[in-house]
Amino acid sequence: MAEKEYTFTKFSSNAFYEKITDRLIELAEIQDGGRIIDLACGTGLVTKRIMAHLSDARNTMIIGVDHSATALREAVLELKDVKDSAVVFMESQVEQLGEAIKEKVDAVFYCNAIHYVPDKDELIQGIAKTIKPGGKFVFNTSFYEGPVSDDTLAFYRKWMFKAHRILSREHGLRANKLDKVESRIQLSADEYKNLVERNGFKILKEKVDSVEVPLQGWVDISKFSDFIEGAMPGVPLDKASDSLIKAAKETFKEMQITYTTRNWLDIVAVRN
Repeated sequence: MAEKEYTFTKFSSNAFYEKITDRLIELAEIQDGGRIIDLACGTGLVTKRIMAHLSDARNTMIIGVDHSATALREAVLELKDVKDSAVVFMESQVEQLGEAIKEKVDAVFYCNAIHYVPDKDELIQGIAKTIKPGGKFVFNTSFYEGPVSDDTLAFYRKWMFKAHRILSREHGLRANKLDKVESRIQLSADEYKNLVERNGFKILKEKVDSVEVPLQGWVDISKFSDFIEGAMPGVPLDKASDSLIKAAKETFKEMQITYTTRNWLDIVAVRN
């Protein structure tokens, strides 16, 4: 598998992930007729879900923003058959959103990606610059202090133990545990709320969304570069992905389970 193929697309195509996204969009209660940004839109799957929740997509401008030109080309293809919609795509780093967007918008969605950004204050300040007073900032994350329920903690520990053992046995490699990526430096729910509030927003809604993730979900997340680098820093993607996938399958079989539970933190905030 070429490195360019280690994208989030396979994971985000899972039915349970679409449901998570739908529930976040419903929680936001977005209105027709405004301007909406889908930040870190990737290949456009969340963009498509936002459009599906609008009763009149023709009168709503949706702007998909991502740093990857390759992903944006895929997004254009993903939405090419969607009729009666106003969607544009823009290449930009998420931290530079405040400079990239000239006309203020009514809402910014940022799905399952905020944990990857090192300077979150700078990020939120840039997002605040793009949103009208009274507009909404909507985001979720499964990488925060609290996403692992007690009854599934054993799965994660066993999975990671097996993955590192397979990596050593089959590939003769070890992860550099000192090389901790940003997604593994996790904030609590209260820290996320404080982050948002000190940068110009008021929390409207906070929800923990618990979902059942089947084996395929863990196999697919093990094909995503950011997750791989977080779980096995310093290891070539192909070797780390192979070890994670084999370990996930072994763990599910050994524990005789069909799913594990994962929590997503959902937050809807309004611009002061």
